[in-house]
Amino acid sequence: MSLAHSDAHQFRPPSDCPVCGSGLALTRLSCGSCGSELSGVFETCSFCGLSDAERDLLRVFLVSRGNMREVERHLGVSYPTARQRYADLLTKLGLEPVETPPSPEPELSRTDVLAKLARGELDIDGATNLLRKLA
Repeated sequence: MSLAHSDAHQFRPPSDCPVCGSGLALTRLSCGSCGSELSGVFETCSFCGLSDAERDLLRVFLVSRGNMREVERHLGVSYPTARQRYADLLTKLGLEPVETPPSPEPELSRTDVLAKLARGELDIDGATNLLRKLA
């Protein structure tokens, strides 16, 4: 049974094997117009495996030029939920944002440690450990 071109977009191929769970390889392409077929191992598109909701999220994000408030309004969810859905989408696409390493703490002098202790920014154990490192 052949699908007409207009109906073909309604079906999405599975991305994982229903038997073992491994990723499926794209091995056949066919022309809906002339019936020609190509066989081989082809690279798949990571965007093609997105659900309709994920594609919609990506479309709104791109059209709004990255405005998360627009994404929030479009999805009808809170800002943190919209950010989380976008982060989930990045993860699914293998594009997790690179986390910047924390900046190193500045060198503290003995006076700095004692001042932090006096202001309550350090407890006695933390201050003692820092003072031992300075000794």
